Amino acid sequence: MTEQKSRVVLVTGATSGIGLAVTRLLAGQGHRVFIGSRTEDKVVTTVKQLQEEQLDVDGVVLDVRSVDSIRGFVQAAVERFGTVDALVNNAGIPGGGVTADISDELWDDIVDTNLNSVFRLTREVLTTGGLRHKDWGRVINIASTAGKQGVVLGAPYSASKHGVVGFTKALGNELAPTGITVNAVCPGYVETPMAEHVRRNYSRLSGASEAAILEKFQAKIPLGRYSTAAEVAGLVGYLMTDTAASITAQALNVCGGLGNF
Repeated sequence: MTEQKSRVVLVTGATSGIGLAVTRLLAGQGHRVFIGSRTEDKVVTTVKQLQEEQLDVDGVVLDVRSVDSIRGFVQAAVERFGTVDALVNNAGIPGGGVTADISDELWDDIVDTNLNSVFRLTREVLTTGGLRHKDWGRVINIASTAGKQGVVLGAPYSASKHGVVGFTKALGNELAPTGITVNAVCPGYVETPMAEHVRRNYSRLSGASEAAILEKFQAKIPLGRYSTAAEVAGLVGYLMTDTAASITAQALNVCGGLGNF
């Protein structure tokens, strides 16, 4: 296998779960990874931990809902590592409930965090980050199987992730002539801190125990278990390779068979 060139990669929501697994994998492959997350002390702690593992990682606090924060994040990355080669839009939040009871504030927060941020960060990386002037690039959006099917009591989340898939397909076709690929990775149930939050929320809404909710969710998955963050990161790592150069405008599942579409 040919050795991959070291790239400058931005990863959002990178201090836990899938984002942390992606950061560790890509940095382990020799890439320079610049991370962002909403909580400053978590960014500082994560960067310190990964640097102690001899990984070339740095980062700053990032609120993906803020245009100014996004601009500052990309500018800081360019100052630290140089122009950007790849972006992993991973930051996201769950949320939902009975649709008739969902507030504007909840809807807007989920759509801003999960969908609008993907557009704004990608735009900033293409411009300020310098990606649109390159003949090699990767935009990898962490969507969800909920971006391909409706999730009961998850209308804002499902709508936001459908939007991510649509944006991915449109931009992938737009940028295809340039050598920059755009793909979405669609996890199903993944054992992360966010998964625990989702089970707590369903437990609160339904009155069933969290253990019963876990059992119900696992029963839906043909593989019989949640995927791991490392398994999701593995697909991101593959999409970063030169071998994956002809994969673009796709939404690829990592879900234990939960979605077969």
